[in-house]
Amino acid sequence: MKVTHEKTENGQAFLTIEMDLSEVEESTEKAYKKLVKRVNVPGFRKGKASRAVLERHVGKETLFNDMLEELVPQAYEKALEEQAIEAIARPRIEVVQTEPVIFKAVVPLRPVVKLGDYHQIRLEPEPVGVTEEMVDAVVEQLRHQHATWEPVERPVELGDMVTLNVESTIEGEPLINQNGAQYQVIGESASPAPGFAEQLVGMNKDEEKEFQIQFPADYSREEVVGKEASFKVMVTEIKQENLPEVTDEFAAQVDAEFKDVKALREKTDTDLKTRAEDRARQDFEERAIEVVTSISEVEYPPIMVEVEIQELLDEQARRLQMQGLTMEQYLRAMNKTEEEVREEVRPIAEKRVTRGLILGKVSEEEKIEVSDSDIDTEIAAMVEGAAEDRREELGKVLNTPQARESFQRPLLSRKTVQRIVEIAKGSAEAETPLKEEEK
Repeated sequence: MKVTHEKTENGQAFLTIEMDLSEVEESTEKAYKKLVKRVNVPGFRKGKASRAVLERHVGKETLFNDMLEELVPQAYEKALEEQAIEAIARPRIEVVQTEPVIFKAVVPLRPVVKLGDYHQIRLEPEPVGVTEEMVDAVVEQLRHQHATWEPVERPVELGDMVTLNVESTIEGEPLINQNGAQYQVIGESASPAPGFAEQLVGMNKDEEKEFQIQFPADYSREEVVGKEASFKVMVTEIKQENLPEVTDEFAAQVDAEFKDVKALREKTDTDLKTRAEDRARQDFEERAIEVVTSISEVEYPPIMVEVEIQELLDEQARRLQMQGLTMEQYLRAMNKTEEEVREEVRPIAEKRVTRGLILGKVSEEEKIEVSDSDIDTEIAAMVEGAAEDRREELGKVLNTPQARESFQRPLLSRKTVQRIVEIAKGSAEAETPLKEEEK
């Protein structure tokens, strides 16, 4: 057997393996002995037909293919050992010649990660602040949530709630056909079509109207993009919104714990700050990881992205299943093939693979580990957040060996990100470890 290591590229080793005639003959004989025991050859007891007779009966190609199934895996393993190559997944193999037998193998290799000098990263956190205007906006939303609606005898205005009978078609096919539909007339709304709300403004109760709407090129539903829909509507009721005054009574209506408007605004301010701090923390983490990624080099085999793509599709399938849908139904509704969806999520998969490898390397360099106490703390928090009557049962489930193992990866990732954040903020000892020669 002759093995040629053509090149190593894109996280893969490219091998050409040429087999000796003696090796081919040995594997052919083994394939014959296995095949002759399975095949009924007329005029011979099972297992007694000669190789030449068997070959004439089943065909030369069948015996040759069985020989390859015997030969190629063993030859591939020997080639890896000879070349001192560590594969992380199945190779892509192609037989390129039969006399002599020559095949090529593309071998996925262990990823290589070269971190930049991430210990020198320094980033400034974005300031977090909550203004009176932001509190006012939340209070205004609460007013709308607690508003009442009363019928009016006037033409439709923006902001009104109307009851409609709707008939519509698109290219002769039904689109929306419903009687007694409740619809809030909000300007620039894209539902059910851009400009639909504006068409209702000025209509009176029991008035009918017909109009056409062209769906724009950037509309979210691809199946109607660029098409024209015909609508026929009748307004059967018009209601206007009555907003409550911001009083102590209103505050108590929002939450019985609020004694007055001051308490409502203080709690709103606190909640806004908490959310703003969470967003700022997440943004800072994202920026820090982006910088580490930008100064690092990663090389990995394409198979890792394909595996990640499949994981993303599996996650999506699980979400759809919770909604009572299958992936096939989703694809039909979106008018897409699975291959198109795979290509759409490819950039996300590539980013996840790259980041995962970099975070893994950082955790290795920083000697970050997940302890039993870390897992205990995580489980305790999850149990505490569950309903009281389910805590004992949940605690038992989460403490099984398999469940505890599932906490390892996300906790390690979280601790690694936290370490990067500490370095970026300059709040941790961030000296670069000594190189081997410096030691």
